Amino acid sequence: MTHSFDALILGGGAAGLLCAIEAGKRGRRVAVLERADRLGKKILISGGGRCNFTNLHSRSENFISSNPHFAKSAIARYTPSDFIVLVEKHRIPYHEKTIGQLFCDRSARDILAMLEAECHAAGVTVFLNTKIQEVQHTAGFLLRSPNADFRAPALVVATGGLSIPKIGATSFGYDLARQFGLSIREPRPALVPLLLTPDDCSHYCDLAGVSAEVIASCCGQHFREKMLITHRGLSGPAILQISSYWKNPHPILIDLAPGQKLTATFADAKTPRTLSTVRTELRKLLPHRFADRWLDLHPPASFTNQALADLEKQLHAWPIYPAGTEGFDKAEVTAGGVNTDELHAKSMETRKVPGLYFIGEVVDVTGHLGGHNFQWAWASGAAAGRAL
Repeated sequence: MTHSFDALILGGGAAGLLCAIEAGKRGRRVAVLERADRLGKKILISGGGRCNFTNLHSRSENFISSNPHFAKSAIARYTPSDFIVLVEKHRIPYHEKTIGQLFCDRSARDILAMLEAECHAAGVTVFLNTKIQEVQHTAGFLLRSPNADFRAPALVVATGGLSIPKIGATSFGYDLARQFGLSIREPRPALVPLLLTPDDCSHYCDLAGVSAEVIASCCGQHFREKMLITHRGLSGPAILQISSYWKNPHPILIDLAPGQKLTATFADAKTPRTLSTVRTELRKLLPHRFADRWLDLHPPASFTNQALADLEKQLHAWPIYPAGTEGFDKAEVTAGGVNTDELHAKSMETRKVPGLYFIGEVVDVTGHLGGHNFQWAWASGAAAGRAL
């Protein structure tokens, strides 16, 4: 059996569904081909099941790409406000958590149900359990699956990245890009916990569960948020954010007491210059167990002004040399992907193959933590949907 449409969209995730909705509203006959048994699996697990569906302050500076300007066009033409209009149309209750992050009050299922309802209203056809085995391109596109063939003059690839393979992530989108001669920026885990070296892990990992507000810095970037010690290394928002920039063998510098001064009390000549005093002061800045451990491993050489200044400096620039990351299994997103030089920024259409589009996580655009990756999915999906 062969099905014919105006456009085929590979992948029923955030980007693919928004693209289908926009194209369907313009009267295009659209089919979404999803290899899983349901749509939007990644939507459902996002934000701890509450779906951090956008960020009020999303702008091009919140995205990592080999071309830092590429995301500007799509983000400007489909803004967080545009998606919020859709959310409010469906009367989905939501709240702002921190720094513009918007979450569902109830469940991520509300967002998926909204997208499914909009697809239905726009006349979009959805095929589940549809694994594409071959893609041919002549006058248009022919996609072959075990049960049916699909034809269309336009093909949108919204297959996502390599993160979280247990819910179905594969390299299919990258393989397809290479089939059509498009270059790929090497995919790597992003927004991912970091592993400590065996030596550092022996010093700190028994403190798993302890967290502190820090500034994590690397490669000219810095993030002030919580850091969490885990059984294998470091996590928490500050670490997840900086992980997207970190490359081996660079260190990550951690300011353990942002805006605080550990040794200020020693300006008073009456204050005894002892390790006990330093410990008391450090416990005011960090969780007690972590403060004690860190000081045991980084005691001041002496209690001279210079030694205390050195201790202060180390506290605000503690170098960590990660052994690696937790990999794609634990990464929230995939950095790298289809080179943006291959795409038109306004439409997401490839320059080499007219009618072929790439959107969402499969493209070399990666958002910061906090709803920005969803906003890229909506914006890039809308850009392609409006161009079909």
